[in-house]
Amino acid sequence: MAGIYLHIPFCKQACHYCNFHFSTSMKLKDSLLEAMIRELACRADFFGPQTISSVYFGGGTPSLLTAADLDRFFEALHALFSINPDAEITLEANPDDLTPDYLQVLAQSPINRLSIGIQSFSDVDLQWMNRAHNAGEAQRCIRDAQDAGFHNLSCDLIYGSPTTTDLQWQSNVQTLLDLQIPHISSYCLTVESKTALDHLVKTGKSPAPDDEQSSRQFLWLIDTLTGNGYDHYEISNFARKGHYAVHNTSYWQGEPYLGIGPGAHSFRDNVRSWNKPHNSNYVKYLSAGDAPNWPSLDGLVYASELLTPKDTYNEYVMMGLRTSWGCDRKHIRAWGDAVENHFLTTIGPFIESGWVNRHGDVFTLTHAGKLMADFISSALFHNQ
Repeated sequence: MAGIYLHIPFCKQACHYCNFHFSTSMKLKDSLLEAMIRELACRADFFGPQTISSVYFGGGTPSLLTAADLDRFFEALHALFSINPDAEITLEANPDDLTPDYLQVLAQSPINRLSIGIQSFSDVDLQWMNRAHNAGEAQRCIRDAQDAGFHNLSCDLIYGSPTTTDLQWQSNVQTLLDLQIPHISSYCLTVESKTALDHLVKTGKSPAPDDEQSSRQFLWLIDTLTGNGYDHYEISNFARKGHYAVHNTSYWQGEPYLGIGPGAHSFRDNVRSWNKPHNSNYVKYLSAGDAPNWPSLDGLVYASELLTPKDTYNEYVMMGLRTSWGCDRKHIRAWGDAVENHFLTTIGPFIESGWVNRHGDVFTLTHAGKLMADFISSALFHNQ
């Protein structure tokens, strides 16, 4: 189950909480997209003969791509890779970009899934987050997308914002239920270093997120969505049957993926690699001369690391506990007796405290445990 991620590093404006790599200047857009096509060609042998199961346009704001931009990407993808005819092809989109005309453009492309950054249906919340859309656009774009034939939809919501009351949070979730959205991704507001929100909190211009509020809204979300037929299959993701995100599931299950564009990450054969988040350097190196041997771009453009057995175990625990598949003792045995004994000894108290469920050899987090996922994972890490 291999996937390709295309990072489109441009946005109309900066959301206060965002720490992803992007630019609000469109000056390099055309040359950078051309450089991404060139990177696809440079890395065409990344998967060997393996068939691609998913393509994901992320960002940034991929809904800034034109019909011509999309055509160029799909022409290159199909020329260079073997893509499954049933592949999940997702475009992240902002509500203000999803006009009826643009939705027709997308409907005529190979894109078959939209991930829409709703975040809230409250103008107060959206203005505080510095989102580019308003509450009316948030609702209209979903209905327009459905009218255009897009029924494989995912919508993002943010909880724990100082402006998001419990009543507003319940209204946000209920709106997605009423619209019959099959996949919902919901993220806790966090203050990331060097973001606008970080500055606002440090200068006292905005309160920090309240942990009790965030926990309360998260637990209400779990109860409400699972009570309405959604599977809570990953800490931040809920889906009806048949609508799990294929691309993101490949990340959580350790499948290979190729990341294209500045700031994008790749993984294969226990090697993680990433492109440096610098648009002009990326364009410069990929615009010069013949197609380079990609690893030769170490430094300003590209870097990599080989994961040790300790790294792979720790990542398996971290990712496994975030999902409904959990951690399987049979799989953990592959790292040897010492690691298995450490896992079983350490996880015992978490089972007794009601934070972890055990079903045979499979360990999963309880609702209460999901509030402590990072703490539990770090305790289970093996550092020898």
